[in-house]
Amino acid sequence: MAAKFDLIVKGGMVAGADGSAIADIGVRDGRIAEIGSLGQEADRVIEAGGLHVLPGVIDSQVHFREPGAEYKEDLESGSRGAVAGGVTAVFEMPNTSPPTTSVQALADKVSRATDRMFCDFAFYIGATRENIGELSLLERLPGAAGVKVFAGSSTGTLLVDDEASLKAVIETIGRRAAFHSEDEARLNEREGLRRAGDPTSHSEWRDPEAALISTQRLVRLAEEADSRIHVLHITTAQEMAFLADHKRVASVEVTPQHLTLSAPDAYERLGTKAQMNPPIRDVTHQEALWQGLRAGTVDVLGSDHAPHTLEEKSKPYPDSPSGMTGVQTLVPVMLDHVNAGKLSLERFIELTSLGPQRLFGIAGKGRIALGYDADLTIVDLKARRTIEDDWIESKSGWTPFAGREVTGWPIGTIVRGHCAMWQGEIAEPARGQAVRFEATL
Repeated sequence: MAAKFDLIVKGGMVAGADGSAIADIGVRDGRIAEIGSLGQEADRVIEAGGLHVLPGVIDSQVHFREPGAEYKEDLESGSRGAVAGGVTAVFEMPNTSPPTTSVQALADKVSRATDRMFCDFAFYIGATRENIGELSLLERLPGAAGVKVFAGSSTGTLLVDDEASLKAVIETIGRRAAFHSEDEARLNEREGLRRAGDPTSHSEWRDPEAALISTQRLVRLAEEADSRIHVLHITTAQEMAFLADHKRVASVEVTPQHLTLSAPDAYERLGTKAQMNPPIRDVTHQEALWQGLRAGTVDVLGSDHAPHTLEEKSKPYPDSPSGMTGVQTLVPVMLDHVNAGKLSLERFIELTSLGPQRLFGIAGKGRIALGYDADLTIVDLKARRTIEDDWIESKSGWTPFAGREVTGWPIGTIVRGHCAMWQGEIAEPARGQAVRFEATL
């Protein structure tokens, strides 16, 4: 007789936005088939006693560098880092080479990722001045997470910084577009403020005003078009206060890095490893991010995982590239904040599962509920570990959190009923599939 379930996750503290309770989860054909007291009738039973079972964590902002820069990351290595860190699905950014701006480029990425990535995936379509007329089609293709716009801090065709083009993008698309929000003109004007060999000047050059000018413009355009926008990696107190009054059109992301690292300490300790865009800022801005998170202004956490090799990061500022790893450390760093009382476990779940599902219209993910994909992040809230570079699966091989002791650690990563990681061991083969969205079904 065939087993009743393919998998039972047994005896864990099943957590959701409304609290936690001990229960078994039965999985059949990749989906949650039953929740309750289920016995042992399964092909595999995972004993989760003493552990918390969360809805699968979704990281809605990563850069996995493929195609074009596979020497520092690729879809396989980036996704190994994801599942090692308890992340079950990622949205990957379009600034690859070639950029993801066409039907063909998206199809190529989906083909590269299918059954090669260890987590599930979706890819952003990059907006350019040339493809605005095609965006309403591109954003609804299978595997598309939506449209990403670089309103600042990019090069080539992916930079869309003039108001007419931004207005056209916002008016053309139907889904929620994601924006890197810094004012390119102000960045160009202030470039001379960078001091050679001094990465602390990074946050002086890319000042709060550059971010605020851009975000105010994007919100105005969205309100005029009665459209929706998603503002990535907010870093300033001014933006957080402004966005709190414009939630009708604008959703908000913050990163664990900006919530955890602060200037000048991060630059003094890490040098150019602390360099990212928008920059790490001082504790005044950081506390405003936490206030926005506690007040409900923040909708999601994204890691902005953007790896570079140590050789590249060792170049003297400003020749050093901006970006750092983050997908693998998102869960342990934020669980440490949970244990420190800075946010509740329920709020963490809202920011990493329910929030992405709601904002982006993800189909069948983001909740532990019957019929949903069996995506589960299993964590030990009491485990004390030290994050080290040699734990990092990224080809870059480093993390800005190396040496940081945390309380709370990912123990297992279940992706559509397949145990992709358990106790630090990543299970072969990779079985990643494209995330489904309500807008593209």
